[in-house]
Amino acid sequence: MTRVDHRHRHRERIAEVRAGTAAEKVGYPIRVRAARVVRTAMVGSGLLRVTLGGAGTAGFEAHAPDEHVKVLFPDPDGTLRLPEPDGDLLRWPTPPPISREYTVRRFDPATGELDLDIALHPGGLGSDWARAVEPGAVVHVVGPPGGVIVPHRYDRYLLAGDLTALPAISRWLEELPRTARGWAFIEVADASEHIDLRNPEGVRVRWLHRDGADPGGPGLLERAVREVRVPDGERVYAWIAGEAGSIKPLRRWVRDELGLDRADHDITGYWKRGVADFDDEHE
Repeated sequence: MTRVDHRHRHRERIAEVRAGTAAEKVGYPIRVRAARVVRTAMVGSGLLRVTLGGAGTAGFEAHAPDEHVKVLFPDPDGTLRLPEPDGDLLRWPTPPPISREYTVRRFDPATGELDLDIALHPGGLGSDWARAVEPGAVVHVVGPPGGVIVPHRYDRYLLAGDLTALPAISRWLEELPRTARGWAFIEVADASEHIDLRNPEGVRVRWLHRDGADPGGPGLLERAVREVRVPDGERVYAWIAGEAGSIKPLRRWVRDELGLDRADHDITGYWKRGVADFDDEHE
C-alpha cells in the first residue's frame, strides 16, 4: 500500500486560502526549539529586538503577519519544564510552564535568524528577560501554532493597534502587495516610539500619541479608527490588536457599523491592564 505524505498539507492549504476570497486560520506542525540569542537591539524607544538563531531554528516556518511563538521560562526553583512532541501537536505538562507570547517579526530561512520585538514596560517578565539576556544564551520557543492567512484580494485593509501590536503591523505592511490600499493606526507614547515602516504607498499610516496618558487607556485608538470611511462597494479586511478593554468597542463597530463577516476581521486582545499573563482574546 502506498503511504501518502501529509507533512506539508498545511502549506498547500495556505496557498489555497491565499488565492481565495476569505481569510482562514491554518494550523502548522508545532515544535519546541532550543535557539540561541544572536544579538539584541532597540527598535525605536519602545521595542527591544531579540534575534535568535542557531541549529534550533532549522525548519522554522513563518506564513502570517500576526503569528506568534511562546518563549518558555523556568519555574521559580529554576526547573525548565518543556512540552513533549505528540505528532504535529504538543503534550503540555500540568501546570503549564511559565511563558510569554511574541509576534514573529521576521524569519530569514537563509540565515535561520528569528526576530522577536518585545514591548518594554516596567516589571514585565518578558521585558526584564529581554533587557538582561546576552548573546549565546539558550532560549526555548514553541510554535508558531498557525496563523490567519488573508488573501490579497480585499479592496482595502484596516490595521490598528498599540505598541504591542506594532511588530505585527510592521510585518503586515511589508507583506501586503505594493498596490494595496487602506489605513494603519498605531498608538504609541510619543514620537520616540516611531519606527521605519515599509508600507505600500496606498496605505496611510497615522501615529497616535498618548501624550503622557497610561498605555491601554480608552478612547484614543477607538476614536481614530472610527473616522475610517470605506467607499461603497469595496471589501475591507480589519486587523486590530491591543489592550483588551480599549479595543472592545471596536469589536462591535467592525461588526455592526462596518458590517464585516467573521472571516473578514481579526480583533485580538494582546494584553489586559492589571493581568500579568493574559491569554489572547480573539474575535
